[in-house]
Amino acid sequence: MLQQTQVKTVIPYFEKFTTEFPNLHSLSKCSEAKVLKLWEGLGYYRRARNLLSTVKILVKEKKGKLPQKLEEIKKLPGIGDYTGNALLALVHNVPTIALDGNVKRVLSRVLDKNEAKINFNKLVDLNKKNLFNTKRNSDFVEAMMEFGALVCKPKIPECNSCSINKICKSYKLKKKFKSSKKTKILKKNYDIFCYLNKEKKKIALTKNNKLGFLNRFILPEVKQVSNKKKNKKWIFLRNYQNAISNKKLNINLYYKFSKKIPQKFKWYSLESNKEFIPTFTKKIFKHLSHLNL
Repeated sequence: MLQQTQVKTVIPYFEKFTTEFPNLHSLSKCSEAKVLKLWEGLGYYRRARNLLSTVKILVKEKKGKLPQKLEEIKKLPGIGDYTGNALLALVHNVPTIALDGNVKRVLSRVLDKNEAKINFNKLVDLNKKNLFNTKRNSDFVEAMMEFGALVCKPKIPECNSCSINKICKSYKLKKKFKSSKKTKILKKNYDIFCYLNKEKKKIALTKNNKLGFLNRFILPEVKQVSNKKKNKKWIFLRNYQNAISNKKLNINLYYKFSKKIPQKFKWYSLESNKEFIPTFTKKIFKHLSHLNL
């Protein structure tokens, strides 16, 4: 849950999730729909699907135990070097380094080297031979990540009060740190078409879409457009902006009332749903609420 999401946002989701699923066995028996419903609003839903797939594999094939070798852990869905090394340390107390952006920044400043010139894989290998001389490998990995996030920050690091400034080459050289480069924002235009059943207060949604960043989600009919064009058969409701990751979406929302919908669409209630509804679709519901159906 903490991948690309702040702790304060995650806490209520984590508490609710672990109350519902106190162990791997209870989670492994759950459906994807229920997991996504509990994850609803947290975003980056691929994490939830990968988590469920991984747990099912661990319970079915590994007796509920996490493998002790990185190569084996990386075979699990959605796990790469960073997550794999974090799990090795946190679960098995293996001496290693989980290399996220915060940790790379700390190491590059301590060594006074450009990140691109540091062989991070070599550092990870060295730490497996106890480069940092600690038996608290689980605490060390977590501390490195938190240290980069809270002390050795990108823009204004707490250098003067830093507990390791005596070994930091950048501090000794009195270097000033520039803010990190901003992620390039991609701007895209979309038209969204909503079939509405006025009598039953329902909307037609489908998973049959070709939007990579919203793949497998239930959505109205969404079409990417390169220029503005009139849609005579549809009633224009409003234009609004929506941001997903590094994408800024310019959206024109249209609707029409109908008792029939295209194939591969299903009716969903605009007021209450037991099904998983992504935040992107919920925003559309909110805009449609002004129609007073």
